[in-house]
Amino acid sequence: MKLDRTIRAAAKPRGFFLSCQFAERSVREGDGVMGRRQFVLGASAGLQGVMCAAAAGQRVTQLSQVSRVKVLYTFGDSILDCAPYNTQGVHPGQLLVRNNDVLFPEFHGRDLQSLGPARLEHRAVDGATVRSLPGQARKLSHQEGAVAILTIGGNDLLAGLAADKGKGKGIEAFASLLEQFLVELPVRPVFLGNVYDPTFGDDARNFLGVPAGLARVNHRRVNEVIARLARRTGGLVDLHGHFLQGDPSWFTRTIEPSLRGASEVRRAFMPALGLA
Repeated sequence: MKLDRTIRAAAKPRGFFLSCQFAERSVREGDGVMGRRQFVLGASAGLQGVMCAAAAGQRVTQLSQVSRVKVLYTFGDSILDCAPYNTQGVHPGQLLVRNNDVLFPEFHGRDLQSLGPARLEHRAVDGATVRSLPGQARKLSHQEGAVAILTIGGNDLLAGLAADKGKGKGIEAFASLLEQFLVELPVRPVFLGNVYDPTFGDDARNFLGVPAGLARVNHRRVNEVIARLARRTGGLVDLHGHFLQGDPSWFTRTIEPSLRGASEVRRAFMPALGLA
């Protein structure tokens, strides 16, 4: 059974991950990242005094590695494979390749097919964890003009990383597996989205059954791993920061992107693909 669906059957939900505020520092020209974010523990009910440095400017790395995106690959979990969670059967990869102008007229002409022939290779799978990523890349070979987007980590946190007390060993294993997958993936660039927070920082809605402080620390650590590896492969897409600016209509079933949420995931990835 997919982990995402298993979580939905849990006791009355009170929320998800704890808010992680972030500070952003500009990076050197040519680092190949969208902006280096240092995730700092967000405020909890008892930690309202924790402050976050203001963003020092966002550098978005648009595609210079390829002249034009001809093939867009999606890898990862239900953030990119969220079509089952809206009545239109829409997911972000579809919208990036060809916008639905009826549903989202704001994005008319702001998709990859507006720039030229482009197709989608959708490999992300609802419920995926870092251990299942290699299966999504089977029989994959290098293609000119190929670009990948990836979201991973949310289900790993749900499956136990949120409660990791082993001096970060669980997070280290997550990092090792993700790094190995990226090294072996024959697609560059790869833009990684980090793990968002459907509670918008409201600790009272946490349903994990894990102490708030511990869950917050491990959420931050997972996002730090993603940011570090993203610097090597193409860039970081800050879904966490973007979704903190949203509202509950961006989600369905507590943690999944709604129809609006699918479009907002698309919006967050657009600058990386030269569509902003």
